[in-house]
Amino acid sequence: MAAHVEKVDGATLWGGNGSPFRLSYGKQMMWFFLLSDALTFGALLTAYGYARHQAVSWPLAEDVFNAMPFLDGHFPLMYVALMTFILIISSVTMVLAVEAGHRLDKQGVIKWMTLTVIGGAFFVGSQAWEWAHFIHGTAHGAAVAGSDAVIYGANLIENQYAPLAPQFADFFFFITGFHGFHVLSGVVINLIILIQVTRGTYDDRGHFEMVEKVGLYWHFVDLVWVFVFTFFYLI
Repeated sequence: MAAHVEKVDGATLWGGNGSPFRLSYGKQMMWFFLLSDALTFGALLTAYGYARHQAVSWPLAEDVFNAMPFLDGHFPLMYVALMTFILIISSVTMVLAVEAGHRLDKQGVIKWMTLTVIGGAFFVGSQAWEWAHFIHGTAHGAAVAGSDAVIYGANLIENQYAPLAPQFADFFFFITGFHGFHVLSGVVINLIILIQVTRGTYDDRGHFEMVEKVGLYWHFVDLVWVFVFTFFYLI
């Protein structure tokens, strides 16, 4: 005798206040992308840690990154700290933009996203200046052991900051450059979304979910920089 099986719909089985699977397709794909990107950054930082552990010598970040634009003097990590602070503040303004979007406050979204774009643009510009200063190097350079040659600045083959560890510059260019590309992409995407907000695109849709999706990306970029700043500059 066959047993009788009663079919029950998903809402009855869940029995909660709402389905746990209400996440939109766009948000799901953004989370998948961020997960894969997190693995990439994790691999880069792991490789950096291994190379640093194996190196004969490794420069201290405060001895390399100690310059400030338009100022003479020794300011260990001050400009990098300022860049980090501005990027973190831009994450706060993005939170406020998303919150304004939940309230369908168009003007609030415009205000906070504008500040987010400005903060991101400042970070990208500052990183470009830091790269230029790193490549140019200091006036005294570094002597090459057993030779009369002097190394000035840095490239993918040698650098004056760690003549015995040329990979120091390689990791600096690759890790900070890869992150900088993410920030630049985020600035461009945020600017596009901001333009769409001002044109009323999301007013017609009745929601500002796109702002929330780009907000996820922006928070990820900020979080990754915290790890880069910690492992590359502080430790």
